[in-house]
Amino acid sequence: MFSHVTLGTNDLSRARTFYDSVLGALGHENLGNMEKASLWGDAGPRFVVLKPADGNVASVGNGLTVGFAAADRAAVDEFHKRALETGGTDAGAPGFRDVGPNVYAAYVRDPDGHKIVASCISEG
Repeated sequence: MFSHVTLGTNDLSRARTFYDSVLGALGHENLGNMEKASLWGDAGPRFVVLKPADGNVASVGNGLTVGFAAADRAAVDEFHKRALETGGTDAGAPGFRDVGPNVYAAYVRDPDGHKIVASCISEG
């Protein structure tokens, strides 16, 4: 359904450090850094962080959450740990969620304030 997701940043260098770490915990690699953007994904760029094209300050979308699939609970835990180590803030510690059976997730805010989550379906 989606070709990619883009989030704005006011500090591209800081965003690169943060997303290289947290997306690395989920097995996604940095596919390239350009002057005003960085790209992550597997077979192609699926997640982009960039300076807004209109030149205005990047801001957080209220109600927007970008979700990343994790292979297992250990990857969710590592995502959360790395997020906090690289300038993110906790928005929901790793644990089971009541949104469905066996949903294990961790929520963080990136250094620009965007809410992101890593989750998996886990039996235990």
